Amino acid sequence: PAHPELSRIEIQQRTHELFAQLRLDGKPALIFFCHLGNWELPAVAAVAHGLDAAILFRRPNSASANRIIEELRKVKMGTLIPAGRDAPFKLAEALQNGQHVAIQVDQWFTNGVGVTFFGRKTKANPTLARLLRQIECPIHGVRIIRLPGDRFRAELSEEIPPVRDAEGKIDVQGTMQAITSVVEGWIREYPDQWWWVHRRWR
Repeated sequence: PAHPELSRIEIQQRTHELFAQLRLDGKPALIFFCHLGNWELPAVAAVAHGLDAAILFRRPNSASANRIIEELRKVKMGTLIPAGRDAPFKLAEALQNGQHVAIQVDQWFTNGVGVTFFGRKTKANPTLARLLRQIECPIHGVRIIRLPGDRFRAELSEEIPPVRDAEGKIDVQGTMQAITSVVEGWIREYPDQWWWVHRRWR
């Protein structure tokens, strides 16, 4: 923070404060991100600055490519949890161990919950909200914005309050809608930086 001119990544003071809070408060947290700007840098930066993180990721279809990527990532990106049937259990275990679990949230998910995204109905992966039902903890969003001159700006959002039902329990659909709305706002700010070529609406 004392020498921003030495870095290609700009970080505003509030993001420094929020990151320090996450790193030092002794609590787990859920972090969401999307295919905006650069979605690899947050995990690299988090681990480099001492945040104990666990990242959900999808293995490439090519086994040899997967081996190479995992070897590169595991040194720099914390605990890597591959998507699969046992992933929710591993993510819950990571939270129970006090780690900060990061999940990408802008993909279509066939068995997901219904949300509205840019005025159209689609399906969102409910894993983040379901984990929150088991282990209540702060939720934050993170994004990396590409700037001119091969530079970036990193931003950590304020804590996102979950939506609750009449009994005070975490409302999975409502919470995923709140998160989806944050992502929509990010994309509206930088539509040219959203890199998503699959069918988000079906």
